[in-house]
Amino acid sequence: MQFEELEFFSTDAPARAPAAEAASPLVRLQYLVDNTPAIIYTTVPSGDFKMTFVSNNAYNVLGYRPEQMLADPNFWFDHIHPDDAPNIFSSLALVFTEGQRAYEYRFRIADGSYLWMHDTLRLIRDEHGVPLEVIGALTDITARKHMEEALQAKGLEQQQLIGKLRDAHQQLLQSEKMASIGQLAAGIAHEINNPVGFVNSNMGALQGYVGTLLGVIDQYEQVVAGAGAGDTALGKRMAAVREQADLDYLREDVGELVRESMDGLKRVKDIVQALKDFSHVGETEWQIADLHKGLDSTLNIVANELKYKATIVKRYGQLPPIRCLASQLNQVFMNLLVNAGHAIKEQGEITISTGTANGWVWVEVADTGVGIAPEHLNRIFEPFFTTKPVGSGTGLGLSLSYGIVHKHGGKIEVASEVGKGTRFVVRLPATQAS
Repeated sequence: MQFEELEFFSTDAPARAPAAEAASPLVRLQYLVDNTPAIIYTTVPSGDFKMTFVSNNAYNVLGYRPEQMLADPNFWFDHIHPDDAPNIFSSLALVFTEGQRAYEYRFRIADGSYLWMHDTLRLIRDEHGVPLEVIGALTDITARKHMEEALQAKGLEQQQLIGKLRDAHQQLLQSEKMASIGQLAAGIAHEINNPVGFVNSNMGALQGYVGTLLGVIDQYEQVVAGAGAGDTALGKRMAAVREQADLDYLREDVGELVRESMDGLKRVKDIVQALKDFSHVGETEWQIADLHKGLDSTLNIVANELKYKATIVKRYGQLPPIRCLASQLNQVFMNLLVNAGHAIKEQGEITISTGTANGWVWVEVADTGVGIAPEHLNRIFEPFFTTKPVGSGTGLGLSLSYGIVHKHGGKIEVASEVGKGTRFVVRLPATQAS
């Protein structure tokens, strides 16, 4: 059917349905085409796809009169959004092999804005297979696209919420775990403290008794030596007893054994004290403190530990004084700095950075050491867990640090890459509740 033979209906007034008994089939068809939701158009089947027919409803949807669209050979191409055009142009030739193509793209309307359109193109051939024209149907899908975008944004927001819930769940599990461990640590510290106390007292007394006994032996030797100066048999007998007992070795070794035992007891007492600190036993006073001063004083304390292995780089930002348990935070900084030093095998760098963000103050200690294996990252805050050789660490430093930071309402984070280094970040609320 040749629509060129039909006159266009006026678009200035609503189209009226022709009376069924008076309307010819062509008039009826024209009315239906002009009032369908889709814009019907045809183009030449080659070259620039110049439009040869556009239904009158284009004016209602796009704001262009059909004659405007027909007058410009490049009208269709020139009004497709630049970001969408390459995809269409690169595949348009497939219409001639597949017979039909569908696209979704943005089309510039009369007011300069863009509408999302669904465009279905179909190739019409004659009885010999020669292309006659391309028929297209343009439908406004802007509302659907906006709904899809809203759903996508909602889905992304839900994914983010799920991620936050997962993180919160993990933090809750970790907090409950650390609280349980803290109660266990307090009980262990109490149970160990009593026997360690009397063993330490007994060892102190034993040390005194050993000294007394050795002094008595010395005096006996002097008396025997004076009484038996002329008695060769007595002198030989005493020399044999002395040699058999290896008295010189015993005198030296017993003192060393007692000293080593006292050192071991001191180590146990230090562990017990660390357990008490971890489980928040003991009273301390909160005060307004400057974290930078705390960091600097801590650096002075551990300077000898680090000076032969690491270069210290300080990148201090602006920090407000905060209400805190200053001595305990210094213990946290010390643990992190000492661990950073231990992670560096030969020569490296330790960087201390500070700053504020969103109501938090943060202190970061980063090293260029060996890093922490991924399977150990989830356990490093557990009491007694350590990757150091036996006898080189108690495994309480980071667990103690975790407890102190948690007491301040803060959090401690760790990121590490094996062979490249580790970064600890302590975050504390800038304002503490009274």
